[in-house]
Amino acid sequence: ALNLIAELPRGPVGQILCLEKEVLIVEKNRLLVAPPSGCFFSWGFPDNSCAFGNYTTEKHFAVSESLCDWGETLCATCPNMTTIITAGSSTVVCVWEVAVSKDKLTHIKLRQPLYGHTDAVTCLAVSEGHSLIVSGSRDLTCILWDLEELSYVTQLAGHTSSISALAINDLTGEIASCAGPLLYLWTMKGQLLACTGTSSGPQADILCVSFTQRHEWDSRNVIVTGCADGVIRIWRTEYTRTQLPGPPEEPVSPRQDQIERDGSASGQGKAWRRCLMLCQELSSGQSVSQRRSNDSPAITALAMSRTHATLLAGDAWGRVFTWVCE
Repeated sequence: ALNLIAELPRGPVGQILCLEKEVLIVEKNRLLVAPPSGCFFSWGFPDNSCAFGNYTTEKHFAVSESLCDWGETLCATCPNMTTIITAGSSTVVCVWEVAVSKDKLTHIKLRQPLYGHTDAVTCLAVSEGHSLIVSGSRDLTCILWDLEELSYVTQLAGHTSSISALAINDLTGEIASCAGPLLYLWTMKGQLLACTGTSSGPQADILCVSFTQRHEWDSRNVIVTGCADGVIRIWRTEYTRTQLPGPPEEPVSPRQDQIERDGSASGQGKAWRRCLMLCQELSSGQSVSQRRSNDSPAITALAMSRTHATLLAGDAWGRVFTWVCE
């Protein structure tokens, strides 16, 4: 069942956060500072400054010039109450130390600028549990940084267009990156696990991505992408056997060794490979099959409820919808 639960008056939905008792929603260029702080961080002002506001009253209570020298901010993320990470046209990922409470900013200081990109940074993701920051840029690079050490770890290589969305699975540490219509899945060490590749028909650019994280090895876990054509696409990973050149590979899937024992002769030169399979398409408008690409607002934000019973999506018109998951 599809339900409209909110409409923001000022344009596209930027972030949806599901807490135990409530759902928090902010528009583009705003970021919720780790609850229970009750405040948001906001950017996109003409002088490149930033501001802090009260989520309930929607009013700004502090403006900071700290970001002014770092060009236009295009993205931000917040791993905990005392850290905000920003990036944008300057190509530098800035890690800020902040002290902020309900209606007061007492401290904001640059802990570390992270240098590595050569063009504007378009998206960020962070996982405190895995001590990982991921930044994606127009220069086609994606860089992993260590959140504690604030140092370069590795690069996710091989994207063919500007990075548009990133997510980290807090359970497994796996990373999803999106570039144009393509979805990539990586290990936290930077190895490519799977990519959606080119499929038939026109593919819409992906603007946001999210993991479902029921239990670590739950096969029902999926990756959800929100696209510019207003469609939400749900992907699951499957293992497929592939013929390999050269000697047989080591088993890489949990089910592999059983099969190898059952038919070791036939298993020569074959290995398991992860594949991303499209398993569902959701649209808030008419059915996906009869849509024209210009009549539906883009999906700009995604979230899963804490029980994973509901999928929430925000669009470019400021609307937030919920779907009850099967």
